[in-house]
Amino acid sequence: MTEQVSTIREREWLYEKRAQTVIKNFGKKHINGIYVASATDAVSAIMHLIPEDAVVAKGDSLTLDQIGIVAALQKRGLNKIYNPFELNGSGQFVCTPQQAEQMYRKAFSADVFIAGTNAVTLDGKLVNTDGLGNRVAPMIYGPGKVILAVGANKIVDDVEAARKRIANVAAPLDVRRYIENQGQNEYAAIPCARTGRCSDCSHDLRFCCYTVIIEAAAITEHHRINVVIIGQELGY
Repeated sequence: MTEQVSTIREREWLYEKRAQTVIKNFGKKHINGIYVASATDAVSAIMHLIPEDAVVAKGDSLTLDQIGIVAALQKRGLNKIYNPFELNGSGQFVCTPQQAEQMYRKAFSADVFIAGTNAVTLDGKLVNTDGLGNRVAPMIYGPGKVILAVGANKIVDDVEAARKRIANVAAPLDVRRYIENQGQNEYAAIPCARTGRCSDCSHDLRFCCYTVIIEAAAITEHHRINVVIIGQELGY
């Protein structure tokens, strides 16, 4: 029998070291960075950052779903939550497209916007790609506070590596999620849903329409963005 060898401790050590570098560089750019070791710690950190009675809008984020932040906020019962990505027991979206669109717009006037991020560079840049822009736009402007949760597996060397990661890992997997989990089979026609790699397609339903690189916080926006780096593999 092959002996089982765990690499958890080594990975945790590496994740924390890389996260410390990112957080140091975030500080130079007036972005707040926090490192936590686990999903449980991440929920505690995020809950601490969200004031009581604050209106919270949620962007699409597998990481937030994995750590269970919406359930934690609902249990606390002190915050109004706009969640256009709520699922029913069958894994289907609760909101109609029209209702979701209304919530996307309400995110700009929310007190807090929570989401994930596709990639973080070691020098402290946030790189994200959207199909519609409803996630990246509130990151940049609108809500008084932005909280982004990210697994340490999404830390990359630079912007070029971030864009490659998004194109050839995050985007194809996200497309498959919508096909297999939400039953939206129309996305199966997107090339990366078949090949697993970006071909810079011109398909009308492509997920990669808007790429945003947040390099720093503007002078009027210092410490508005808060990034919680979690020492686990989360999201895509």
